[in-house]
Amino acid sequence: MGLRSRLIFIVGIFSLLATMLIGLASYKITERHTLMEAEKKGRLLFDYIVSYRTYFMEYQKSLVMELVEEDRFYPELMSSFVTTRGIWDIFKGKNKGYHFKQASLDPLYQANKADAAENEMIQLFRKRPELKKQEGTLDKHGEKFYYMAYPIRVDNNECLRCHGDPLRAPKDQVAIYGQENGYNWKYGDTVSAFVVYVSIEEAMRGAKHSAGIIFLIGSGCFFLVVIAMGFFLDRHVVQPIEYLSDRTEEISQGINLGEKFIYEANDEIGVLARAIEQLRQIVVKTRKG
Repeated sequence: MGLRSRLIFIVGIFSLLATMLIGLASYKITERHTLMEAEKKGRLLFDYIVSYRTYFMEYQKSLVMELVEEDRFYPELMSSFVTTRGIWDIFKGKNKGYHFKQASLDPLYQANKADAAENEMIQLFRKRPELKKQEGTLDKHGEKFYYMAYPIRVDNNECLRCHGDPLRAPKDQVAIYGQENGYNWKYGDTVSAFVVYVSIEEAMRGAKHSAGIIFLIGSGCFFLVVIAMGFFLDRHVVQPIEYLSDRTEEISQGINLGEKFIYEANDEIGVLARAIEQLRQIVVKTRKG
């Protein structure tokens, strides 16, 4: 392999690696930005949900309990879970790409049953009571999501009123949900988790697409650079070296000793040409002497 081919091959390899690194860096930067934006959106949604539940528990529920008979149960008025879910259903009807779930190990409302990933989240909260939040990415129904999970712990007697002994639960609640699931909670137990999902599927697909475009553009640019470099090497390096090589070969054989070297460049090849010219002159003088 000649000098030109070797240089072009080496430059091509490094160019390809550089293009791949640039594409990968672009993807990683976009991925990081996507996750940061998803976290902001998820935190905003969760803060709203918690704010509403806090207001409900501190102000609305106490008034409702004064107006409703002790043994009666109206989910839309008395359950923070039901009201939160109802508000969320309205929200998600107008905002796609977001999901919220009150994932429970043993819920009254079976749609809240934790799936495998959510079950792992709840179990981790149970093992580590000091843990306040979990976050990350996962695939759900073929779509990639960023998720944030927060534990739900039994921290007041109001929870046990509805989720303690099923025989003491409001009769309307038992009539609606039965008495097989969602009971026998214990004070201090972690029984559920709020999980907010923010879809990042489209953003990640866009990141891959952008990285691919950058790779193609970079590859095209480096390809043009390699062509230009090949032309430059051929014209300013390879051809002069071949010329000097031929002339040196002629000097060694005593051919065309009277023909001077003409190479006016001030680069390294020019230095070599002048050295060979001095050698030619010495050979000529030697032969004359």
